[in-house]
Amino acid sequence: MSGADTGWFDTLGLTEYEATALRNLLTLGRTTAPNLADATDIPKARIYGVLESLSDRGFIKIIPGRPKEYQPKPPAEVLDRAVENRRQDYEQFAGTVEGFREEFLAEFRPRYEQASRDITPTEELFHVVDVGEPSERETRRLYHEAEDRVCVMTKSFEYFDAVEPAFADALERGVDVSILMLVPEFLSTDPRDEPAIQRDIVEEIQSTYPAVDIRFSTDKLPFRGNVADPSLDYETGSAIFLVEEEEVPNHMRQAAITENGAFVAGLKRYFDLIWEHESIDSFE
Repeated sequence: MSGADTGWFDTLGLTEYEATALRNLLTLGRTTAPNLADATDIPKARIYGVLESLSDRGFIKIIPGRPKEYQPKPPAEVLDRAVENRRQDYEQFAGTVEGFREEFLAEFRPRYEQASRDITPTEELFHVVDVGEPSERETRRLYHEAEDRVCVMTKSFEYFDAVEPAFADALERGVDVSILMLVPEFLSTDPRDEPAIQRDIVEEIQSTYPAVDIRFSTDKLPFRGNVADPSLDYETGSAIFLVEEEEVPNHMRQAAITENGAFVAGLKRYFDLIWEHESIDSFE
C-alpha cells in the first residue's frame, strides 16, 4: 500500500477510521460491516457509524439486505463527490455570511472607523505576514484579485507550485504576467540546488504558460515579491514583497503587504528599470 494515500484521504477530510474503511472498501469491494471491521481492526462498536458517515458524503453505497452490505463508489466518483461536497459547504457558508452582512456592517463599521481615526498614513502603508504559508496565501489572493498586470521578482520562483492555481487563474482572465528572476550565478546550491529548481520551473512555465514573459536580472535583487495592477495615477495597485536578508532564515522572515498606490507604482518603475536595462532574456 502506497504511503501517499494517507495524505490523499486527509485532503478529503476523512478521519483515520473513515480513511481506513474507504481504503479497504476500494480494495476489497462490497462487503459487510462485521467483515470490514475484522479486516481493518476498526472496533465493531464504531464501524457502523464510520460507514454511515462515508455514505452520507456519497463515497459508498449501502445495499439493503440481511445483513446490509457496503459498496464503494468508483475512485473518480469519490473525488468528484468530495469536490461537490466542498462546493456545497462553501455556498452554504457564503449564504450564511451574506444573511448577516448588513447587521454586521451596521454594528462594526462605525466602531472600526472610530478606532481608525488616529492611525497615520505612514502606519497604514504596510502590514506584514510571516514568510511561508501566510505569504503564499497572500500571493494567491493577489493573483486572484489582479485585473490587468502582475510583475514577479524572484530568485528562482521556488514557491511556484504553491501558487500555481491562482497564477493560472490570473492568466485565464487575461492578466499579463512578467517574471524577473536572477541569473544562476547568484543562486545557491546549499542547502538547496537553486539553479536546478529555477531551471525546472522556467521550463514548466515556458511549456505550460507560453504567454508569460521571463527575464533574468544580471545583478542581485534587493527585494523580491509580486506587484499587481500598478497605475501612474496611484489609484490602484497592491504588492507583497520582502527585502533580501541572506543571513536571516526564511522561517524567521516577514513579507510586507501594501495597497498604497504610489508605493506600488514605485515598485513597478523599479521593476521596469531592471527589466529594460539590467536583465537578459536567456543565458548559456
